[in-house]
Amino acid sequence: MTDIIPAPPVPRVAVRGGGTFPVRRIFCVGRNFADHAREMGATAPASKAERGSPVFFHKPGDAIVTGNADIPYPLGTRDLHHEVELVVALGADASPGPLAPEAAWALVIAYGVGLDLTRRDLQGAAKAKGLPWDTGKGFDHSAPVSELVPARDVGVLEDRTLTLQVNGEVRQHGALHDLIWDVPDILHELSKLYALKAGDLVFMGTPAGVAALVPGDAFVATLDGVVELRGRITG
Repeated sequence: MTDIIPAPPVPRVAVRGGGTFPVRRIFCVGRNFADHAREMGATAPASKAERGSPVFFHKPGDAIVTGNADIPYPLGTRDLHHEVELVVALGADASPGPLAPEAAWALVIAYGVGLDLTRRDLQGAAKAKGLPWDTGKGFDHSAPVSELVPARDVGVLEDRTLTLQVNGEVRQHGALHDLIWDVPDILHELSKLYALKAGDLVFMGTPAGVAALVPGDAFVATLDGVVELRGRITG
């Protein structure tokens, strides 16, 4: 059967060492650092036994911005916020049914660092009315991401930190050992709800310090010792 319109290109992220990663879906995790949960007015769990279930949302695959490209200030908002995050790339399909946490690492092919850009005013207005807040999260250019680094070259994730600088000033800094749900936990929980496939990206949540970005701001996001992402917000 012939397409009646040209097929859109598959979004792709460069991989260090060569090749690209074709993006299927983008899963995102909310409130995965206790300090960020508290700054957003939520109660943070005191222990793993009290953490309940993670919060998930999505961004469209074509929301990614690669190559340290400029990011246009989005439509419909006056309060664009940054959220620096570990990005996990899946290189294999999960078996049907819930994934055992100990099997999760075998799905991971690479890591990067990204920003979960958020139209905070739209998200806040939707929350206040008890409505879905998709428009606050899943918009054009809302998922800038670095090149991906093969997992074998990253080492122990818990020893790494995330940092975001805006105009040379540190805005966010957090250690990955402070994640409420780590990578195996999150992949296990996602597999209860979705069929995880090669090509999926998972944005793992942000530490405290989220704040506004305005046109002209330049940012540098780093997964320390591994990779960095640079960009600028344009008007």
